[in-house]
Amino acid sequence: MKKLSSLLLLALLVLLAACGQSGGSGTSDSNSSASDGEGDQPTAEEPVELVVGASVTPHAEILEHAKPLLEEKGVILEIETFTDYVMPNKALESGDLDANYFQHIPYLEAQKEEFGYDFVNAGGIHIEPMGFYSQRIESLSDLPEDGTIIISNSVSDTGRTLALLEKEGVITLDESVNKADATLEDIVENPKNITIRNDVNPELLTATYENDEADAIAINTNFAIDADLNPLEDAIALEGSESPYVNIIAVRSEDKDNEAIKTLVEVLHSDELQTFMEEEFQGALVPVSE
Repeated sequence: MKKLSSLLLLALLVLLAACGQSGGSGTSDSNSSASDGEGDQPTAEEPVELVVGASVTPHAEILEHAKPLLEEKGVILEIETFTDYVMPNKALESGDLDANYFQHIPYLEAQKEEFGYDFVNAGGIHIEPMGFYSQRIESLSDLPEDGTIIISNSVSDTGRTLALLEKEGVITLDESVNKADATLEDIVENPKNITIRNDVNPELLTATYENDEADAIAINTNFAIDADLNPLEDAIALEGSESPYVNIIAVRSEDKDNEAIKTLVEVLHSDELQTFMEEEFQGALVPVSE
């Protein structure tokens, strides 16, 4: 009888031990599953990739300098370079770009009106003063009678270059016209009977200058720098810092509140990037921070 009792007691203990082990295993599996679930959650925000289209000079160079600062803030910047003023907006519209950085506000507004782009200005970054260059004369006051000037065929640049010609005393514009919107038809005085041609694409103006095709040629600063011209030293006339033609970060309207875009603008407005622009381009760019 004692032997039977002992056997029953032993069997009970074995059964309890097995149940305890099974319960422990179940608890362990549950904890393991919970742990695995927590492991699936990111411990930090994943880096965000931002694709920005830019002119080769100076926009892409500025963005390259911004890359490490953006990476510290969790934004991986990819730069797509363009050599004209048409494709960057087409690429932004199609979604191939998240933003572009090559154009000033009047050009953006003209493009929106012409093509119906739903773009907004995410932030002004710098001004590139428009300049006149010449291999024949030292100043616009030296223009000969019946001379020739070549300007961009970009509508948004026409009023800008005409305003600079007026400031330099070459022409007089109709007072009733907004200078930014002025056209060749708005010239009311042209004492030297200067012929002003506006039939050359902006990116081809440096070649026009190199070929010495006119007495003076208006060239956008980004193209001038790309052609190894120093606007401060080589231009015979140059816009001042009061120019309203601020180069901007443009984005689709739906992305105006995108945090990565805001971070990009914040970095481009930082002291480090503003100082880089001033020193790298030796005053040929005027950084802005709004």
